[in-house]
Amino acid sequence: MADTREYDVVIIGGGPAGLAAGLYAARGRHKTVLIEKGVIGGQIALTEIVENYPGIPQINGFDLAQAMLTQAESYGMETEYTSVTGIEQTGRKWTIHTEAGDFLTKALIITAGAEYNRLGIPGEDRLIGKGVSYCATCDAAFFKEMPVAIVGGGDAALDEGIFTTRYVSKATVIHRRDELRASMILQERAKANPKMEFAWNTVVDEVVGEDKVESLRLRNVVTGETSSLPVDAVFIFIGNHPNTDFIGDLVPTDAAGHIIVDDWMATPKPGLFAAGDVRQNSARQVASSAGDGVTAAIAADHYISDEFHDDMQMQHADPNPKAEPAQAG
Repeated sequence: MADTREYDVVIIGGGPAGLAAGLYAARGRHKTVLIEKGVIGGQIALTEIVENYPGIPQINGFDLAQAMLTQAESYGMETEYTSVTGIEQTGRKWTIHTEAGDFLTKALIITAGAEYNRLGIPGEDRLIGKGVSYCATCDAAFFKEMPVAIVGGGDAALDEGIFTTRYVSKATVIHRRDELRASMILQERAKANPKMEFAWNTVVDEVVGEDKVESLRLRNVVTGETSSLPVDAVFIFIGNHPNTDFIGDLVPTDAAGHIIVDDWMATPKPGLFAAGDVRQNSARQVASSAGDGVTAAIAADHYISDEFHDDMQMQHADPNPKAEPAQAG
């Protein structure tokens, strides 16, 4: 096993929150490393076009992530591609165990993100970014005056489904039961919306299309009857799960596993922060995740300055001070 590597700031997760945190931490002259187990960018790396990031009218999601990485690395942030297996508190610092060895840090920022629950059906993965979406706020505007489908029956499905009707010609809500799970106020709004229709007791068996979504193959779970629904997009809202398995019960989380933080992205554990989709009540947008990362990095900077002030003074002290000049007299 390699020797433990020491840093001022370690960031777990290379999505927008992690990249923004890395930029601010490294630019703040902290020795910083970002640990990512997969592709830099997280969910946005799978997004064909991002057009709601302030200041950038339109950009490919993977290209945006690479630009953010290049910028952070230009200020000295290091990047390590490996999986985190666990974290633990070591005195005033944090030890991060990975498949590539251990990292010791003064401040730890968790930006591991969350993954949307998928249907696991043919065509779904292949057509992500080409009509298969898990974010209506991100993608509905691409389907103006086109028919789309919404899969799910909870608050998120109806809330995002109602949002799509600002743009689309028709939104068909597909739900495997004969009644919705969403709050009554959302149900009333959805049922009163002239652009929304409902396919009850129905599941999607396949997303059909070559280069883009063309239709859905549906099956009625009561009768077994199959049918085809022509659509240009399908928005899937069946929940998500944060990537927090490696944390265990170290910090408080909500029922779904999202980390609970304060306004500065701080957990109750000193020096441990969480930002982006991994935290409770995240807006799950590129811009808001980047803002979370910036906030966490600033909070980490303040924490390091306060908690390790004496250590930093000793580190920057002149190791060979000049002798005092002799006094005349």
